[in-house]
Amino acid sequence: MGMTMTQKILAAHAGLDHVVAGQLIEANLDLVLANDITGPVAIHEVEKLNKKTVFDKDKIALVPDHFAPNKDIKSAEHCKCVREYAKEHDITNYFEVGQMGIEHALLPEKGLIVAGETCIGADSHTCTYGALGAFSTGVGSTDMGCGMITGQAWFKVPSAIKVVLTGKPSKWVSGKDVILHLIGTIGVDGALYRSLEFTGDGVANLSMDDRFAIANMAIEAGAKNGIFPVDDKTIAYMEEHSKKPYTVYEADEDAVYDETITIDLSKLEPTVAFPHLPENTKTVSEAGEVKIDQVVIGSCTNGRIEDLRVAAKILKDRKVAPGIRVIVIPATQAIYLQAIEEGLVQTFINAGAIVSTPTCGPCLGGHMGILAKGERAVSTTNRNFVGRMGHVESEVYLASPAVAAASAVTGKISQPSELGL
Repeated sequence: MGMTMTQKILAAHAGLDHVVAGQLIEANLDLVLANDITGPVAIHEVEKLNKKTVFDKDKIALVPDHFAPNKDIKSAEHCKCVREYAKEHDITNYFEVGQMGIEHALLPEKGLIVAGETCIGADSHTCTYGALGAFSTGVGSTDMGCGMITGQAWFKVPSAIKVVLTGKPSKWVSGKDVILHLIGTIGVDGALYRSLEFTGDGVANLSMDDRFAIANMAIEAGAKNGIFPVDDKTIAYMEEHSKKPYTVYEADEDAVYDETITIDLSKLEPTVAFPHLPENTKTVSEAGEVKIDQVVIGSCTNGRIEDLRVAAKILKDRKVAPGIRVIVIPATQAIYLQAIEEGLVQTFINAGAIVSTPTCGPCLGGHMGILAKGERAVSTTNRNFVGRMGHVESEVYLASPAVAAASAVTGKISQPSELGL
């Protein structure tokens, strides 16, 4: 019986020749991650174990990004806790204000994770790194804390769903539309504790930023992880950003999958997830008249340079509709600087948007974009649960940067074609 790509990586890191779905293993970790919300919980638990040091100061990443820059005293105390722990243990990869970014955009950019590696993070969207052909998954703070001091973690080997991507996306259709379509098809628990393994000739037609967005939201279908094959685009990205050696794993031809789902990328349309679940999807053409109050373009899902370029292309020489608040958040300092150099920031400001320092900010109802009762937002973030971005009677509509930017101009859920683009 063959193994999937995920199973091969886990077997190698457990020192085993073969694993099967459902098997319990202890695997070595290449990277352990925490932020300013989950980090303090892990640190306090680890301190109870009287463990004096971490397993490898180069294989831990601590990134205060959720409430940073600090929004209040409590968030300042959380960041202080993480900062002091990083200093005490000489953690190499500590990134705060001035060097910071949204963790799941920052780590690949810094070259801290590459193909064939394992990563756990005390954040559910750690599955982002599957875009690079790595096994990465979110865990609880206690598991993360134990991983930080032992360099190992227990896993139940997941079974898999094979997602075959064919064709080429049409204009204004992006990775965000692909993953929203998939979640809308299988539901928020459709891949529960399974690996979403993407393959097919359509993969070559997706940029790395598309793949990061898709892998990032694998968790929104309940998946343990999402993972892409390593191709020329992956290798070019890793060679640009990292000096680490990488290992390419490929699924066996006789690998076992629970099911196979085929998506023809050429048939997809711009898609929106209506409140209050990512599975509640409609194409924009089906959305009807949905007036909005706010647009957020950013997050670990869609705050990369390609996302900002698409939004700027739509907003260039146009104005945000009266009464609409538009918040643009580059995911890292490097992306922010590149957006400035390319004139994207000027485009956003001229259109009537504001541009923020890198932060998770409004995505989780943190700060800098909280919704009041009855308000609606179109957001390029990854979750639209009740109260996710503010008041429990507010609404979040998940969409791509293209749809978000077009909606900012019209004041209602729209696609670029409605602007003649």
